[in-house]
Amino acid sequence: MQATGSEGYNLGMLSTREAFRTTLDLFGTGVDLMRQNLRRNHPEANEDEIDRKLRQWLQERPGAESGDCVGRLVDMSARLG
Repeated sequence: MQATGSEGYNLGMLSTREAFRTTLDLFGTGVDLMRQNLRRNHPEANEDEIDRKLRQWLQERPGAESGDCVGRLVDMSARLG
């Protein structure tokens, strides 16, 4: 059974370009949502502080330090030289 997207199209029929574009769109949406959460949780913070907190969250990923799913941990520094 093929998965379908929210617009009803068959995800198995997406080109690599379309799938990558969808991935980037979802990432952007996630960043926007986290920015809203940070504004709500820190109403006193100015935009520079929110940007700093957002960058920190993206780099540290509290609660997902080893990734978003179960699996073996891979040391990327060893792979990237």
